[in-house]
Amino acid sequence: MSGLPVELIVGIVVAVFVVVGGLVAFIKGRRRSDWDALDDSGPSELLPAEKAKASSTTAVSPKPKTPAEQNEGGVFKRLVAGLARTRGQVVERLDTLFSGGKKVDDALWQELEELLITSDVGVRATHGLLDRMKARAAKEELEDAARLRTILREEVLDVLNRRVTRLPMSGPDGTPLVVMVVGVNGAGKTTTIGKLAARATGQGKKVLIGAGDTFRAAAIEQVVVWGKRAGAEVVRHEAGSDPAAVSHDAVTAGLARGADLVIVDTAGRLHTKSDLMAELGKVHRVIKKVQPAAPHEVLLVLDSTNGQNAIAQAKQFAEAVGVTAIALTKLDGTARGGVIIAIAEELEIPVALIGIGEGMDDLRDFDPEAFVAALFDGDASALGRGSNSAAEAANDERRGIAAEEAVGSSSAQG
Repeated sequence: MSGLPVELIVGIVVAVFVVVGGLVAFIKGRRRSDWDALDDSGPSELLPAEKAKASSTTAVSPKPKTPAEQNEGGVFKRLVAGLARTRGQVVERLDTLFSGGKKVDDALWQELEELLITSDVGVRATHGLLDRMKARAAKEELEDAARLRTILREEVLDVLNRRVTRLPMSGPDGTPLVVMVVGVNGAGKTTTIGKLAARATGQGKKVLIGAGDTFRAAAIEQVVVWGKRAGAEVVRHEAGSDPAAVSHDAVTAGLARGADLVIVDTAGRLHTKSDLMAELGKVHRVIKKVQPAAPHEVLLVLDSTNGQNAIAQAKQFAEAVGVTAIALTKLDGTARGGVIIAIAEELEIPVALIGIGEGMDDLRDFDPEAFVAALFDGDASALGRGSNSAAEAANDERRGIAAEEAVGSSSAQG
């Protein structure tokens, strides 16, 4: 090799080192992967059979809960759990604020004001509550702050009692009660419609649903499935049709077929879009042309987890179509239930319904006393049993609803 150029000799040496290094790395990686691939779940080759059997451990998966087991505990208990976030933000902090023999002074009132405002109770509602609390504290000549907790509880209950309503299930003079349902996508609007229809049919009422959300993917199919679950008729058009035309046909059909209740679904796109609010106004006017007294109720569905955003939505919808009642959903999750106080005090729109689960029976009349007990006292008294989406899906076969229909309905919550 003495006659070879120096550059060539150096290149050969480098190449040899590269090849050797690659082989070593491959062998090490191969051995590691072989160890990783070993199945050590069988008997040991080093221990006797009995000892190997005794030394082996097998992970046992927990037995899946049945729908009935999943739904253990009362509806009220689930409401308590759903309000856990609000309790953490408000009540537990109130307990700290009012404890330790603190005096009722300006500093305490300022702390209470900040606590309520930052807990989704809202500025206007907070100031209203504080004004009334201060008046009562002065009248009672309070010095110990502990009494203020009871006063606050009583004032909140009073606010809610003045802003509660009940939805009727049939209209006047034998004509259908027409309920126009509005709300943004994702608030639980369409599922609330299904639950409301199930409640009415359970009372022996004839119900018709207008699938007026013609733009959202799978919205029409979702309404059809809920209609089958509830035993209600559904009037539908093709996707992309004019929502006002669907509403017109639904109310017309309700009159012709002697329905007790007509529920009109509507599009739920962003409430900040003025043209979409104008569209809802058009639906409202078309309904009134068919049945002059209708819609008898405009039900706004709000997601309780949205906090102050729910207030902004309520204002927009109230201006567009004159909301008469509110259904507050998702109180079974990490709800921000303080927003109910703000809605009642600031908007003066009564709360009619609350959603505490995903089953057909999980739409309940709003009970202020129960709500305050859950919020302030953590009362887990049972008022009944709820359900969930899995349980409802499991019942679809019994109801005669095809699996593909049920899948389509769950693909887009409205």
